[in-house]
Amino acid sequence: MKILELIDQKLLQEIQDLFSDATGLAAIAVGSDGKYVTEGSNFTDFCMNYTRGTALGRRRCEKCDAECTGTYFCHAGLMDFSTDIIVDGEKVGAIIGGQVLPGEPDEAKFRGIAKELGIDPDEYVEALRKVPIKSEKSIRASAELLGRVVNSMVNLTYLQKRGDNIIKTMETELEQAVSSVESIKKNTRELDSIASKQSILALNASIEAARSGEAGVGFAVVAKQMGELANISSDIYGKITEDAGVMFDAINNMDGVLK
Repeated sequence: MKILELIDQKLLQEIQDLFSDATGLAAIAVGSDGKYVTEGSNFTDFCMNYTRGTALGRRRCEKCDAECTGTYFCHAGLMDFSTDIIVDGEKVGAIIGGQVLPGEPDEAKFRGIAKELGIDPDEYVEALRKVPIKSEKSIRASAELLGRVVNSMVNLTYLQKRGDNIIKTMETELEQAVSSVESIKKNTRELDSIASKQSILALNASIEAARSGEAGVGFAVVAKQMGELANISSDIYGKITEDAGVMFDAINNMDGVLK
């Protein structure tokens, strides 16, 4: 399964943008293959243009992206999050983001990081000052909320599609069952007609046997047995017809409920 098979891309983008506008956290959705399926919301220059803009910084960021889950502190000291989107036990994607500070930053520490990454410390700190500051509790709650909202919407769509498929399958099976019941009723009518003819033949045979006197005694016994079998067959065919009618009514009732 793919995430965009379960939620409209435009809707997902709108939810993501609203979340970022309301919380100040960056966010983006990725598929199960790790490729982005939405455009980034509220991404910061500090992360995207400076930290990830260096070879060392990008390697460190990619390591965090690959290994960290939940809400966590990235290598540069900001808080990020990664929430899996799970459908029927299968991961179909994730919502990742963050790029916020849980408190006032230690600028001296970030100047040291800038030197490690080969970035001008003054420019790095200037970009840092534009990063939103939120409490750690608020960051964790916001990430949890977005994860729950997206997971709920995706799973609701999945259940709706699954229900539609089940109904379509049942409707197809019901059509086949109706056809089978009709076939049973038709064949039963033909067999019942044959049983009636057998009864007539048995009666005629009994009459001819009676006319033949002693020579027709054995024939009379056979004719009697033929008549009895015809009567038994007729009763059985009647029961089959009755059962087929009950099945037909039950199928019609089921079809009415599905529609």
